[in-house]
Amino acid sequence: MEDKKMGITPLALFSLCAVLVVDTLTASASIGVSSIGWWLLILVVFVLPYGLITSELSSAYPGEGGIYDWVKKAFGSNRAIRTTWFYWINVGLWMPAVYILFAGMFAELFAPDLPLSAQILICIALTWGTVWICNISTDIGVMITNFCAILKVIIISVLGVGGFIYAANNGVANEFSFQAILPSFDTGVAFLPALVFNLMGFELVATMTKQMKDVKQMPKVVFLAIAITSFLYIAGTIGILMALPVDEIGLVAGIVDTLKVLFGEGPLGQFIIYVLGVVTLITFIGNMVSWTMGSSRAAAEAGKEGELPQIAAKTSDKHGTPVGANLITGLVSTSVIIIYAFFANTNDELFWSMFAFSSCVFLMPYLFMFPAYLKLRTTDADRTRPFRVPGNLVVQKVITTVCFLIVFQAVVLFIFPDIIFGNIEWTYSLPILTGVLITIVVGEILLMHANKRNNIKTAEEIA
Repeated sequence: MEDKKMGITPLALFSLCAVLVVDTLTASASIGVSSIGWWLLILVVFVLPYGLITSELSSAYPGEGGIYDWVKKAFGSNRAIRTTWFYWINVGLWMPAVYILFAGMFAELFAPDLPLSAQILICIALTWGTVWICNISTDIGVMITNFCAILKVIIISVLGVGGFIYAANNGVANEFSFQAILPSFDTGVAFLPALVFNLMGFELVATMTKQMKDVKQMPKVVFLAIAITSFLYIAGTIGILMALPVDEIGLVAGIVDTLKVLFGEGPLGQFIIYVLGVVTLITFIGNMVSWTMGSSRAAAEAGKEGELPQIAAKTSDKHGTPVGANLITGLVSTSVIIIYAFFANTNDELFWSMFAFSSCVFLMPYLFMFPAYLKLRTTDADRTRPFRVPGNLVVQKVITTVCFLIVFQAVVLFIFPDIIFGNIEWTYSLPILTGVLITIVVGEILLMHANKRNNIKTAEEIA
């Protein structure tokens, strides 16, 4: 059965679900009250131009490959293969961090003594449940992500509104002076890359262009999602900071701790905490479904071109979903979870290390995407663009450079969070750097094999 064509609202919700991540909201709050200033600064200098660039690329170059298609058109197959590899495999690396957080929150809510082995089994079950959802149908996947997008709006709204109500009755937990709100480099600088990470992914909806009623609606989809996402992030961060002193905000327990402060320890308060806790857990699943759907589609396109292993190109005969790429995502996630089981202490530091590692890999495709935009503007200037970023070529160079540098510094700070102060803590940085380098090396091996296959194919065609 053919999937129905979608309009602005369901696609904006899909994008919202992909970008709006409740699991790292506590990381932004951990920066302190100055996170509000950082949010506003990043929105102006980065998210606005990023949204404009995404709108132009996705409407001018529609196709299920998304970012893969854009980089390939601009720079050829080699960089496109690297881009797709990072974009795809980061989901398998990120999924363990999200589901480890899920298991930790679940244990805190319902089973404080839940052993690590049981938490690992929960993570593995969630991984393969995500793969199954992404295999069965695009319509069902989008329906789930839309539902989870609404749940994310609810939970973050509760944190935001609840924080204001709590502050009105009990006073604020942190100082909200103008000076405190201004962006500053303090002890929370390690979490600054999380703000950039939290606002990436609006281009993912470009992989759904075949399901769109009208690709010209893409800018409306992107900026509707950006507006809602930005407002909710800032509101949720303020809510947490109004209820909890910054030095008491835990990366794993922060949301539950905030809910406990907001609703108290009484029977009604406990019931509300459990309900909202479950809602938060469900949003984690929605986030992984949306990213697995989008990244696997890009990988499948690359697989069809012989630029990733052939298994990545395998699609469902019944649903047309990228079952091969989804399978590999599940296997990678499961492997990382099992490795985690041997080394885990179930603490915030471990969660952050895994998150930082996967985030570095996640951000690398954007180091290709922004230059690709500028290249296509100059080398493919005559192409019909339903939407164009305003400004002359100088403006395009400026916004491309700014976006590139912001993503680059986020990668550096994820690996070396204290480098701004001239310090490097190798016990933290070395494992992350090693993981990133291994991921790059594996991508280069895949690239060599892809080029070898393509050379053989070309030789056979000539013969």
